[in-house]
Amino acid sequence: MKSNAPATAALNPVRPTRAIELIRPCWDAPPNVQALTSTRRGGVSAGEFASLNLAGHVADKPEHVAMNRALLCESLSLPTEPVWLTQVHGCRVVDITHPSGRCPTADACVSRQVGQVCAIMTADCLPVLLCDDAGRVVAAAHAGWRGLLHGVIETAVAALGVPPGQVHAWLGPAIGPDAFEVGPEVREQFCAHASQARDAFVAAGSRRWFADLYLLARQRLAALDVERVSGGEHCTFSDQERFFSYRRDGRTGRMASLIWLSQQADS
Repeated sequence: MKSNAPATAALNPVRPTRAIELIRPCWDAPPNVQALTSTRRGGVSAGEFASLNLAGHVADKPEHVAMNRALLCESLSLPTEPVWLTQVHGCRVVDITHPSGRCPTADACVSRQVGQVCAIMTADCLPVLLCDDAGRVVAAAHAGWRGLLHGVIETAVAALGVPPGQVHAWLGPAIGPDAFEVGPEVREQFCAHASQARDAFVAAGSRRWFADLYLLARQRLAALDVERVSGGEHCTFSDQERFFSYRRDGRTGRMASLIWLSQQADS
């Protein structure tokens, strides 16, 4: 006889095995600026997506992604659901101060609205979080090598609309300089843009180079006169316990870097 009883999964929904682990910037941002990066720990996804995968485009179970996002929002008491971008390794920035409810196609976002959460997803690419001295505007940028090359940091800083001397930047977890191997065409493109980019590449064998995303980002920020830059101490490739890494695993999940204003800045 066919049973009409609910499925076991419905009776016993998947629960995380441990608390969500987060990394918070050590920077001199205003107190009303909230920022963090998730790790892979504390979610419900399984297998190569274990466990806090926050991306819906990587073949993870949609219900697991939804639960992971809900867990993140709940653990942080987020004022709103983050605006999840459709990232394409470009340099377009979108203003989410008044979100449309859709997933914008962009690789950076900016907000001046209290409680509106900017989000970037990564698994080796560099997340860059930005804010101003006054705590009135925040931004997040997805800076893989293509985005870095084509100016995603420059467009994100410009979107803040404040003098560069008032900008704080934090470089979140990305693939480290001892693990990110690229071909000569990548090095040549960066060096054609700025000769100092040569300092960010170390020979890795026959026509191969190790690239330092952190240094390339710092160079771009310095060229904009953004001097207060923090972070850059993690390697997603080498720390398999804490981070997803596309270069290391191929089929894998994504972390998220979030930034938002928790209250109105003082006038």
